[in-house]
Amino acid sequence: MRIDVLIVGQGLAGSLLAWTLMRQNQRVMVIDNGNENASQVAAGLINPVTGQRLVKSAEIDELLPSAMQCYRRLSEAFQQRFFVELPMLRLLKNARERRLAEQRLKQPEYQAFLTSYTDKSSASGIPHAALWQRQTGYLQTGLLLSRLREFFIANASYRRDSFDYDGLMLRPELAWREFTPRHLVFCEGHHGRQNPWFGGLPFQPAKGEILSCRGPLNRPEHIINFGHWLIPTETQHFKLGATFEPGITDTQPSARARRVLLQSLTAVLPDLQVVEVLSQQAGIRPTTLDKQPFVGSHPRHANLHIFNGFGAKGSLAIPWHAERFVAALRRQALPPASANIQRYYATHFPA
Repeated sequence: MRIDVLIVGQGLAGSLLAWTLMRQNQRVMVIDNGNENASQVAAGLINPVTGQRLVKSAEIDELLPSAMQCYRRLSEAFQQRFFVELPMLRLLKNARERRLAEQRLKQPEYQAFLTSYTDKSSASGIPHAALWQRQTGYLQTGLLLSRLREFFIANASYRRDSFDYDGLMLRPELAWREFTPRHLVFCEGHHGRQNPWFGGLPFQPAKGEILSCRGPLNRPEHIINFGHWLIPTETQHFKLGATFEPGITDTQPSARARRVLLQSLTAVLPDLQVVEVLSQQAGIRPTTLDKQPFVGSHPRHANLHIFNGFGAKGSLAIPWHAERFVAALRRQALPPASANIQRYYATHFPA
């Protein structure tokens, strides 16, 4: 069967890439083993200003409009809301953070994303200085992936199967099983480290864990960021996360992560001493050495590609990169230099 693109992996990267290709009338087949992946666990946070230094994400002026347009289109197509826009209350826990916040509020390039928090009353329940972050929210990633899987199945563009590398023929033409694609794209998350063509790239996977909780919390109309984060989902229900453990690749929930998250929460919100943990999930973020995605083509096999390594910012970054990558597959553009794996051709691809 001749197709345009064979995609391995139905996480957020593979799913949004397939959706983007199919919108441009490309013949696509998505291969996925059906196991839970990091995208299904992820909270899907979109937050333009991050880190202890409150730094605006690189390329945010391109990434954010592209992500919002993508999720609006998906919502229109499936008549279901996937992106939940909520402001974020960033708690400032020490004098250094407060000084940084004051500096950022004066900088014109941050005014679209940050505003002062003025509620000093005890009734607010926030015992810390704080800052409002705007243009924030979260993607209902699991729901979106389920709807896209149904869409791919309905369009004969999905197969639940494990991709066996040994079964791939590179010559005289690209072929796997009955498929002869023009392009093969690997979107395997942290499993990309085992890929025989791209596994030498400097992945730096990191385990993350999230709790689903119930507690004495009237549903706030905002996310709370206190080093970790709290996302309200319904009255007295919320998600709490996420831990970050570089180099750890087991997906078993741990008592230590649970303890760290709950202690972090009650340190800033003492009223939440009594919390019921309803579930705990662990996933492996496909993070990279230089914190930039792995996008592009193999140096010796031009029809083998990778679209991976988006780490914790996948819900923000993937839509824009998917558009650029589809253009690259159609030879209309190149992937952006910061993401293009050409930066590793000389050092991470053996001759």
